[in-house]
Amino acid sequence: MSHKYKMKIQKLFDHPISGNIDVKRLLHALEHYGININITRHNKAKMLFKEEEFTLTLSHNNDLSKDSVIKLKHYLERIGLTPDKL
Repeated sequence: MSHKYKMKIQKLFDHPISGNIDVKRLLHALEHYGININITRHNKAKMLFKEEEFTLTLSHNNDLSKDSVIKLKHYLERIGLTPDKL
């Protein structure tokens, strides 16, 4: 199962940026690697990993925008959760 989760995170780092990343599956993968995620009633995913916080605005169509992918990728790089380290 871990390989499946790694592939979901790898998709964030692919070039060109993917425009069809399923948010629910990605959030499950991030939780698998220890990120605490809380979904607010304002459709935002608040993430916490070792004192590093990040808020991701979720769309209603269950996909991430390219801008959101870039921001999430930078967050994952900051906390050291990159495909080469998984």
